[in-house]
Amino acid sequence: MAYGSTPDAFDEYLQMSEHTARDALFFFNMCIMELYMPKYLRKPTSEDVVKIQQKHNNVHGFPGMLGSIDCMHWEWKNCPVSWQGQYGRGDKKYPTIMLEAVASQDLWIWHAFYGMAGANNDINVLDNSPLFDDLLDDLSPVVPYVVNGVEYRNGYYLADGIYPEWASFVKSFTVATDPKHTYFKQRQESARKDVERAFGVLQGRWGLIQQPARAYEVNTLRRIMYAGIIMHNMILEDQNMSVVDLKHVYSNPARSMQTMWIDRCETQRRKAKELRDKDTHISLQQNLMNHIWREVEEASEED
Repeated sequence: MAYGSTPDAFDEYLQMSEHTARDALFFFNMCIMELYMPKYLRKPTSEDVVKIQQKHNNVHGFPGMLGSIDCMHWEWKNCPVSWQGQYGRGDKKYPTIMLEAVASQDLWIWHAFYGMAGANNDINVLDNSPLFDDLLDDLSPVVPYVVNGVEYRNGYYLADGIYPEWASFVKSFTVATDPKHTYFKQRQESARKDVERAFGVLQGRWGLIQQPARAYEVNTLRRIMYAGIIMHNMILEDQNMSVVDLKHVYSNPARSMQTMWIDRCETQRRKAKELRDKDTHISLQQNLMNHIWREVEEASEED
């Protein structure tokens, strides 16, 4: 995992066959996921959301921010020939498998969805991702926040231009027309680098993820990726770099879901409309821009 060595690299030194080395890696990843995924790859609770929003507001100046979202490609060297059409990309040497992740400022990865073919784009991955499942079922924690005098109920993620104009995404402007838009564009793109830094640290820690994958099955690669992310978060906690405290909070206290099927459908329809509300997206973007610009004006007046 750490060095990305081939299974038969140490067969003479360790007296371990290639098949045994592969099995050891397979069962190691299975144990990591079984034992530690509920704690180190869980969804944030209400207490976590409050701490994450406070940290992002103090560091980046974005109130209500939950993290940054983006996708990463892991090249698949031994992809079957019959699958290379759907996993291949023109800008990559080998076929790839995509990872969608949400990372906070401390590089903690709160959401990971791995396994989509590399020929997809970020929107296709989002359509299949479970990122907003709790929000649509009305199970996600609600932590209201105020931006520029306007109250919002659900947090948001910083995203790049390919993501849709939803209420839970804040994107920068394609073309900045004045100093206010230019400054907001710089601040948003700078804060969004958190997830890029998390990808870089993840690949730097695990050489197996940094180089093209040699496994023949997608499920094997999925276990390697999730185990690497879990241990990445464990290292952050061990180094006291994580924002949240995991000593007393291990799982989400989920509310009971509606028992009637028609009630669940109505809740999902209403939440999906709120999630995809373009007016809320524009309003939040404008209020954030005015909030950040007002801080600049106040700082210049003090000087």
